[in-house]
Amino acid sequence: MAKRLLIVDDSRVSRMIIKGKVASLQLDWEVLEAASGDEAVQRALELRPDFITMDVNMPGMSGFDAAERLQALLPQARIAMLTANIQESSRERAQTLGVKFIQKPVTEAAIQQAVDYFRASA
Repeated sequence: MAKRLLIVDDSRVSRMIIKGKVASLQLDWEVLEAASGDEAVQRALELRPDFITMDVNMPGMSGFDAAERLQALLPQARIAMLTANIQESSRERAQTLGVKFIQKPVTEAAIQQAVDYFRASA
């Protein structure tokens, strides 16, 4: 059965870059999108993704708050925080939540890190 990835980022360009690269690395994954933390929680309940890339700074619910909610709702889903918010407090919060912290910009190397993290759990 194909795995599902939910890309959560308020930047349409970032979502497009991530989606394009993941599609070339994992042809069998279904790639879905959400533009906010609130939308991510709603879509995740409907779509039940296996993997989630999450930006931190978005309008409405932050990526960390959305990740925390998603962990409670979908404990099997693996989450990678893909963010430009690189302060030590952000790294610590990601570690506390048990999610992978990946620094933006959205580059091929950053996306590869997320895919490798997800593959390790598949």
